Amino acid sequence: MKTPRLHFAHLPTPIEELATLSAVLGGPRLLIKRDDQTGLAFGGNKTRKLEFLIAEAQEQDADTLISGGAIQSNHCRQTAAAAARYGFKCKLVLSGEEPNQLSANILLDNLFGAEIIYVKDRAYRDQTLQETFDKTKAGGDKPYLVPYGGSSPTGALGYAFAMEELMHQNIHVDWIVFGTSSGGTHAGLVLGQRLFNFKGQVLGISIDEPEEHLKNHVSQLATSASEKIGERINFTKDDVLANENYCKSGYGVFGDGEREAIHLFAKHEGLLLDPVYTGRAAAGMIDLIRKGFFKKDATILFWHTGGQPALFADKYSKDIL
Repeated sequence: MKTPRLHFAHLPTPIEELATLSAVLGGPRLLIKRDDQTGLAFGGNKTRKLEFLIAEAQEQDADTLISGGAIQSNHCRQTAAAAARYGFKCKLVLSGEEPNQLSANILLDNLFGAEIIYVKDRAYRDQTLQETFDKTKAGGDKPYLVPYGGSSPTGALGYAFAMEELMHQNIHVDWIVFGTSSGGTHAGLVLGQRLFNFKGQVLGISIDEPEEHLKNHVSQLATSASEKIGERINFTKDDVLANENYCKSGYGVFGDGEREAIHLFAKHEGLLLDPVYTGRAAAGMIDLIRKGFFKKDATILFWHTGGQPALFADKYSKDIL
């Protein structure tokens, strides 16, 4: 089954050894896959998903992309950039009050020409998103709804084929560790694990969702994604590995774990993490290493999903150091 796809991401993304950080932590061997270098508007994991989502929007003859997220949403920044590149209008429904000073991702959203609709209470974001879609359609435009995080069966295909890319890079990996939230990246990797016979473990560190929810949601999303490229594969929650121990403080709450992870990667590898996603995922990985969760002779690949513009957001920049 042929699923439409555009090709604008800078692929394959490189895999680098984190020898110094591994030594500082006392093993195991650490690698990093640099999906912060996918090329679109500072890169990130959403670029892989958007290759499929934008192609689907084109196939449906849409002229306007509509999506939503937090004020500093990495997904919305990349969606706005993709819209600008491919000639779509773009409307973003963002939860939070309009800032007095634009910074980081929200500044870039505006630079890319997106129309921003602010929703003070996140509880009303879904309603406002649907109202925006309906109003746009009633006005004569042809909207395409890009799901939160690009996490639909279509978007998840970006990471099913990312797993194929990893396999072609011929590097032995025992564990893949990454941040998981809306579930698209996670579902794609789980699907790719099955399709391309990856023998290691795929562990998502939850950014904001309970483990049981992730297991159910990701397995359902992976199942639905499989039907877009072939016969249906039925995944269950037992096929999904997730850890909820590092998200208790809530979404976007910057704490000691995230701060230490950002500092360790910066000072020992010259690499930048973001304060919301990769900072939290790396904090979880580091804690698991210290607790002996991974075998000393294991090879762990940390999948960097991008997000560094948030380092410059007013909300976080004052607390990073």
